[in-house]
Amino acid sequence: MAGQIIRLICPNLLCRTILSVPAGARGKDVRCRACGAKVRIPAPAVKPAPAKGAADGKADDAAKAEKKAG
Repeated sequence: MAGQIIRLICPNLLCRTILSVPAGARGKDVRCRACGAKVRIPAPAVKPAPAKGAADGKADDAAKAEKKAG
């Protein structure tokens, strides 16, 4: 993640400056250098882990289908 830059627009409608902040600032507040507005940098999106039961259910369905066929 080193060296990554996040770009976003200042939420102040009179400013709308493009802000460039390091990826390490995710989840923190920064100030726009142009107008001083406080901007919250979005936290990284967390992908939900697949449900354990969902994967097991598919395997059980396949085993049942094989028993019926054989």
